[in-house]
Amino acid sequence: MAGEIPEKLIKRINELAKKKKTVGLTQEELDEQKSLRETYLALFRKTFRSNVELLRVFDKNGKEVTPEKVRKIQRERNLRDD
Repeated sequence: MAGEIPEKLIKRINELAKKKKTVGLTQEELDEQKSLRETYLALFRKTFRSNVELLRVFDKNGKEVTPEKVRKIQRERNLRDD
């Protein structure tokens, strides 16, 4: 999976979320939490987009029905021969 999200990042986000619910966060920790969440979302979007762009869809009869927009992106990246 391209752009996999580091476990360390997720762990720190969860630590801050738990602390926020129990004792609260300092302004520095709130800023860190915001920054970490933005990083997480950017990595998530990158990974999701990559997965969608690699996707090939087939109907129950085995005919490919991948949307043309995705096929075009795949052709531009030399992932398709057609």
